[in-house]
Amino acid sequence: MARKAAAGTEVALISLGANLGDGAKALRTALAALQALSTCRVVEASSLYRSAPVDAAGPDYWNAVVAMHCGLTPQALLARLQRLENEHGRERPQGVHNAPRTLDLDLLLFGSRHLHDERLVLPHPRMHLRAFVLVPLAEIWPHWTLPDGESVAHAARRLQQVGQQIQRVGPLAIISTNS
Repeated sequence: MARKAAAGTEVALISLGANLGDGAKALRTALAALQALSTCRVVEASSLYRSAPVDAAGPDYWNAVVAMHCGLTPQALLARLQRLENEHGRERPQGVHNAPRTLDLDLLLFGSRHLHDERLVLPHPRMHLRAFVLVPLAEIWPHWTLPDGESVAHAARRLQQVGQQIQRVGPLAIISTNS
């Protein structure tokens, strides 16, 4: 995977997840929508995975990670991701941490930027704790080093060894957003 983005863009990593409704379909339509974003181009997508919820109850999640070259600002990309979540019926119940969701799109990384405000923290502060992020990321970017210095592939194996279960289901085939 090209870690260097085209001129005028930066590499953005996005985690996709869903555990309500048809989660696999939600991830496929979200991928199609991400590919249609102006000034952004999906350069790689992981396979589709299944995992148990972490620190929450509910059905198993469908998961994937996408790398894209993006000409938007991190805040503009976040706004588009949240709009996509809302279009898929995402609800954010007050006081419910890690509630089940129809679609969850997390901006994990945006170039080498470090941000910390009330809406966005980059790099994502908990990605190193989540096999459902790191296993798909290790598939497309195994040698990338997390902010703490650990490789993605090593961190993914470590989390699986301590009990975070995740299983590759198959390719994340793209379906039209018009279906």
